[in-house]
Amino acid sequence: MLKRYLINNELDATKDGPNVTRMEAAFGTLAAVTLLAALAACSPAGVVVGAGANAGTAAVQERTMADAADDAWIKGQINYLWAEHDLAMFRKLNTSVVEGKVLLTGGVRYPETRIQAVRIAWRVEGVREVIDEIQVEDTSGVVDGLRDFWITASLRKKLLFDAHVRSINYNIDTVNGIVYLTGIAHDEAELARVRGHARTVSRVRNIVSYVRLRDDAPPDTS
Repeated sequence: MLKRYLINNELDATKDGPNVTRMEAAFGTLAAVTLLAALAACSPAGVVVGAGANAGTAAVQERTMADAADDAWIKGQINYLWAEHDLAMFRKLNTSVVEGKVLLTGGVRYPETRIQAVRIAWRVEGVREVIDEIQVEDTSGVVDGLRDFWITASLRKKLLFDAHVRSINYNIDTVNGIVYLTGIAHDEAELARVRGHARTVSRVRNIVSYVRLRDDAPPDTS
């Protein structure tokens, strides 16, 4: 039923022609993914909703509304395809998308699952790069997950209360104590402050940054 909804949604967009924008298609797809997650009683449904919320707040980001909508659409499509392929993959893996650059994080038990997740991400239209930071780790458990959640929340709080950092421009993912940063920094000084805050959070093992500076050239769209 859900797949039929997505197909019909695409057909409707074709009929309407230029009046239907990618932004409208993005929110339509996100709604479908949210429905799938709800039907499957999976907690990651909130992740999909968050993707739509990110597009709605793009007015105060370094990204344009159009870029944020495209990124939300890409994130929703990847989550939908993961859930369709394997609900466990959907629950255990995370995505962050900035200007078509997709960061994959999380942990899986088997290398084959990691490979399949990357392949699925590349299937989505608009993906310009896939950064594979998925860890094959069969020893991590609830305690590790709680630690990573605490690290992410602590760093997010530090950025939120730093008047010299526009925290909304940064995505934070933590896996096994490694903090992954994506987004667009206003300048070198702001990025340095963000990395400095990350270093002050206890139990952080390493910091990996894929943040680009606002004045740097965006990824090639050709």
